[in-house]
Parts: sequence; C-alpha cells; structure tokens
Amino acid sequence: MRKKGRDLLAAFRQTFLTLQNMTPQAEAEAEIQLNAASARYSYNPILRWNPQVEDYFIKAYGSLHFAQISKALTRPSCYSCIRVNTLKSTSDAVIEKLQEIMRKSGPQNDVVGINWKENKASNDIDLDMVEKQSSLQNESITKCQIPGLEYVVFVKGSGPHEIDYGYLPDKPPKEVLVSRKCAEAVLRGAQVYVPGIMACSSHVEEGDLVAVSVAVEQPFPDGGWGLGITRGTVLQGLPTDPYHFERNGLYIGQGTTMLSRAGIFRASQGIAVDMNNRVFKLPSFYDVLEGEIFLQNLPSIIAAHALDPQKGERILDMCAAPGGKTTAIAILMNDEGEVIAADRSHNKVIDIQKLAAELGLTCITTYKLDALKAVRKRNGSSDTTTLCCNKDNNDVVNLRSDSGPLGNGVSSTTIVGSNADTTFKENVSNEKANERTYTSKADIRKNTRRMRNGPGRNQSLGGRVENSKGFLPNSFDRVLLDAPCSALGLRPRLFAGEETIESLRNHGKYQRRMFDQAVQLVRPGGVLVYSTCTINPGENEALVRYALDTYKFLSLAPQHPRIGGAGLVGRCEFPDGYVEEWLKPGEEELVQRFDPSSQLDTIGFFIAKFAVGPKDNI
Repeated sequence: MRKKGRDLLAAFRQTFLTLQNMTPQAEAEAEIQLNAASARYSYNPILRWNPQVEDYFIKAYGSLHFAQISKALTRPSCYSCIRVNTLKSTSDAVIEKLQEIMRKSGPQNDVVGINWKENKASNDIDLDMVEKQSSLQNESITKCQIPGLEYVVFVKGSGPHEIDYGYLPDKPPKEVLVSRKCAEAVLRGAQVYVPGIMACSSHVEEGDLVAVSVAVEQPFPDGGWGLGITRGTVLQGLPTDPYHFERNGLYIGQGTTMLSRAGIFRASQGIAVDMNNRVFKLPSFYDVLEGEIFLQNLPSIIAAHALDPQKGERILDMCAAPGGKTTAIAILMNDEGEVIAADRSHNKVIDIQKLAAELGLTCITTYKLDALKAVRKRNGSSDTTTLCCNKDNNDVVNLRSDSGPLGNGVSSTTIVGSNADTTFKENVSNEKANERTYTSKADIRKNTRRMRNGPGRNQSLGGRVENSKGFLPNSFDRVLLDAPCSALGLRPRLFAGEETIESLRNHGKYQRRMFDQAVQLVRPGGVLVYSTCTINPGENEALVRYALDTYKFLSLAPQHPRIGGAGLVGRCEFPDGYVEEWLKPGEEELVQRFDPSSQLDTIGFFIAKFAVGPKDNI
C-alpha cells in the first residue's frame, strides 16, 4: 500500500510540474481534458426509451413532466421504507434497535430528508401531520406520522455524491464494468457479485480500488437492443474500449476487489467488489431484525390499506409473489381470518410460505394458480381448493358458518414445516366428510403414493405447494389484484427501450383478462383493489375505464389513507387510429397515482379501489 501511495504522489508531482511549464494553449487543452474526465466519471444517466413510447408518454404527461419522471426513475428513493411486524414488535422498539445498529456501524454522512409536502392531491392529509413529519427530518430514523401508518418506519439515505475516482491525465483508474441489472441492484445498496461483471481492467489484483461503471443496452442495426460485449473483455481505459463513450456519466461508485481479475472470471458466485464509496448511500437491511421488519415500498403498503381488510374475512391476493402485500394484509387483520395467496410460479409460492413463516403468520393459505384461471365453474369437479361452502338465498357462496368466521371445512397449507402435509390432509379429509363427497379408489391410491414418495421432483426448492383449480364465483370478501405489468415505475432504472407501443398494449390486454377473473370472485358488497408499479396510463387509467364501462355494478371507492396524486383524465389517440380512453372528470381524485418525480420520492405506482354492488343484472 505504501508503494501505491508513493506512485500516486509521484504522478501528482509530475502532473503539477508539467502544468507549470505549459503554454497557455496547452494549459487550456489540459483543462478541457480534466473537465471532460470530470463529466465522464460521474453519475448522470439518460434513460433511453423507444421513440414511439416516449411520444406517447409526452402526450400523457407533457414534455417537461415526463423528463422529470425519466430522471427520477434513474435514481433510487432517498430513503428506505420499513414495515414493522406489529404482531412481534412496535415501531418504537424497532427504531431503538436500528439506532443501536447504526451507532455500532458508524455515523451516517450527508443524510437527506423526505419532503412530505405533497401536491394538492394530498389535501385530505392533515397539514399539522405534514408539518410534524417534516420537523422530524433532522433524524435519520423516523416513524411515519400518517394516521394508520404509525407502524411504518423511514430510514434516510443520501445522494447523489460526487466521487473522486483518482483520474490523472493519461492514467485512468482501474475499472470494473457491470451489467445494467447488477448496477441497479448496487444503486439500491447491494454489493457487486461475480455474475454481474462484464469486463475489467488488466492487472487487477485482490484489494485494488476500482471504479465501477455500467454497460447499458445499446441499439442494434436490426432494431433490437443488446450489449454486444464478451464477458471477460479487458478494459484499457482508452477510446477503443467497448462502450467507452457510452459509459460517460455511468459511474456508480468505488469499491475494493475481493478477487483478482483471473479469480473474478473463474468463480461462479460470491462478492467480487465490496462497494465502500457509493453514489447513493442507502442502508442495507439484509439479515437485520428478521421477522420484526419487512422492507417494502410505501405505495405497496398503501395498497394493502386501500383494501381495508377486516378480521375474519376471506381475502384473495391473486398475484401474490413475493408476498409483501399478502403479509401486510394478514397483519392488518391481526392474523385473524383467511388470506389466500396465489401465484403461477411454484418457487414463488414457496417464497411466500417462507416469508409468512418468518413473520409468524398463520392465516395465509398458499396455492399455485394461474390468475387467468382463477374462477372455477360451479359445476366443476371437487378439489382441495374448495372450501366448505353453502349458498344463501341470493345464490351467493357463503364461506362463513355459524361455527366461526371461516366455517368448519377450511383447508390450509399455511403451516410451513414438517407438519404441513399432515395438517393439509386432515383438513381435506374433514372437508370431504362434511361435504359427503365420494372419494374414489384412484384418489386414495394417488394420496398413498404422494405420502410415500414425497412432494415430487418438480418442486425444486423442497417445499410443498398445493395446486388449485380455481375458486367459486363470489367466494371472497375482498380481492387484491396487483397485476403483472411493464414495471416502468420501479427505481432505479437505467434502461427502458425494450418496451414498445405493442408490448404496452399487450400488458393492458393481459391485465383486463385477469381483472375479468377477479371481478367474478368478489361477492356483492365486497371490495376489489387493482394496483400496478408502472407509469403507463394504458395499464392504469385505461384499465379503470374498461372496468367501469364493462361492469356496471362496479364503482370507484375512496381510499384511505390518500397521499398519492390524481389520475389522468382524457384520452390518447395513436397514429394508427387506436384510441385509449382514460378517466372521466371527477374520477381522478378517487384513484392514487404515485409519481416518482414528486416530493414523496416513491416508485411509480397506481391504485384503484372498486366497490362491488349487486350482480343481479349480469
């Protein structure tokens, strides 16, 4: 290390002596070179869009506003939002523990605040509460002051920071080039792992200080996008390097290599660069207070509140992975009732089970189910997802019996562990007995084989997941459809060129098909909440317009708390003649649109809440 320090000092001396003897013209050229280097070794990304998509969003938001949104999307939020598990702890206890952890880890530098003075759309929030929240900004850890959200804790970060990468004329710093997805994770607080590295300077050894830059997809001649770089490429710091000019303004920090260059491209996993000087400094909560806290975006927490779940109700989360909103709903119900969490991916269902177990929740039942097949025909064959149901006089499936809020025949796969399989079989057996359903010899043989052979080879994570054939119509009090979407509201985002007008329309079609399923599953008098994490009006306001025009028994309902902005009113006409209808005047204040460029500094998000009226006319 001393030798490196002497070398660096000698280089500075040489540079200084050279500048002392420069002619005015040479001095001006050197200054230009240093300014260019300063601009290069910085973080100032420009988000690239498909030209037609960019035109569409400019029509929706206006040129200036969309430019602000694009810039905000390239940066992470300035704070981390933590949801406290109130079944195990309290906000005050968590804050005390986090403060102790932060004291042990050292002082926080350049902490910035969260501006809660949101736009006029938030005028239903108590202004005294807003001022109180703003007055707490000198603290790095604060409790949310919004009524009903006192269990939410904010931990502030900071950035962007200017970093001195040690550039000297004709001697660029050693560098590691990472993939775009790796960089987005690093900006959120992750380390640089081996698979994320695309290229590296020569002669990099373990313990070297390196600059970390990003390789963002570039347009190909055939109209597509890609990297076009071979993993393991040597970076020389010269204009002939791949993506040399494209990396201008795409440096995300400095770190210390944990492996040599040879080790980086030989290993298959592990940390390659320990990031110790970041453009954005956000605390990591990996393995911190497990079971007591859950890191979650604020709009996602608001979506669970918009559903307004009540104790004893039966609720469906249709696209539940990774389980954040599912567990938020269960905690709001005080773990009393039944929350059905469905997802089409086996491994994602396993993740939901693990999260529920970590948080100590027992009211969550998980199923593998495609949301497009969520509705089960009334005359269909019996399966393990059907609860003990009786029809009332209105021919609406009634899931609650006199014996309790869930009836006697509720089957459950929520118990994670060695007793889960036994519990499930006992519940199914009781359900079959209550329904007086005939069990064929084939089913008996199948169940015997299952008990003898285990869950099967396809269940790669080793857990047990029950498949579902869907649920009966009108069988849920409330349904949350957090639909798969284009995710154009997630932050930080360094590339958006993959989405086209056609792909955005396809997202909307897919969501309408899922909504058609969801609306059938909510009982009259129930609630349906639709949400996405995209800024695309075609997946947000256009879906609301479709829902209200198609299902006359639906109406938009007020949401509490309401801290997001208003929705978009009007329509958009495309060059091909297609017309996309959005909200009508008066409807915009009944939805919540979270703008990533607003003072709330959240991800882009959208929430619509529907009240379900009588379905007699359908």
